[in-house]
Amino acid sequence: SSGFGRACAQLMAERGLRVYGTSRHAPPPVEPASERRPSLISMDVRDESSVQSAVKFVLEQQGRIDVLVNNAGFGIMGSIEETSGPEALGQFETNFFGVHRVCRHVLPVMRRQRDGLVINIGSIAGRFSLPFEGFYAASKHALAALTESMRMELAQSGIRVTLVEPGDFRTEFTAHRELAAAAEDPDSPYSARMHSALEVAAEDERHGADPRMLAELVAGLVDKRRVDPRYLVGLRSQTLLTRLRWMIPDAWFEKLLMSHYRV
Repeated sequence: SSGFGRACAQLMAERGLRVYGTSRHAPPPVEPASERRPSLISMDVRDESSVQSAVKFVLEQQGRIDVLVNNAGFGIMGSIEETSGPEALGQFETNFFGVHRVCRHVLPVMRRQRDGLVINIGSIAGRFSLPFEGFYAASKHALAALTESMRMELAQSGIRVTLVEPGDFRTEFTAHRELAAAAEDPDSPYSARMHSALEVAAEDERHGADPRMLAELVAGLVDKRRVDPRYLVGLRSQTLLTRLRWMIPDAWFEKLLMSHYRV
């Protein structure tokens, strides 16, 4: 319904694919997708029965699922100390366990077909952590590990699996970012530094890449019989930064990030 999901759905539908987009706020599904027009159906990745119902609907309409793009996600910001257990769990329920729920219902379909493609949307934060976004980065690191295991487990099944790791893009992600409740306390010992990091992150996202860049990459993977384990996508400065991560000492890279986020 927004961001990467909407960009991917629209582009793939334009190219003649039958696309089902999902949203927690969509009405119950009533009609099949058609060429050139994606269908938006209701699904909450945090709810097992909701995922099961959405997958069942697509199968009833189309009889198969060829491509799965797992892009549901949001970010929570706050210090590790001040983020509560329920807040941290909520981050993982969507960004990590949500992917697992959808895969559990779609992979059996693809195995029966002996064909399929799973594209997990990770993040550049899945390669290195960011200040005051520890739980978001942790969820994306975990998704990267899950994707690596899935590739090996499904190698003989005909199912291709890959991870797409975007940098900063101009999407609704910035507006949907949540703050840990304690982080909004002006008396927090982390308040000034956390808000500095938040301002930098928001500014980077406002000047980020066009979501269509990611959509072009995702749509291009559909026709590939072999996909790489990971694809970096975003502004050249950020993709170069990611590669720099392994070329300089860890302490230097840490200081570079802290300087950028003014913490």
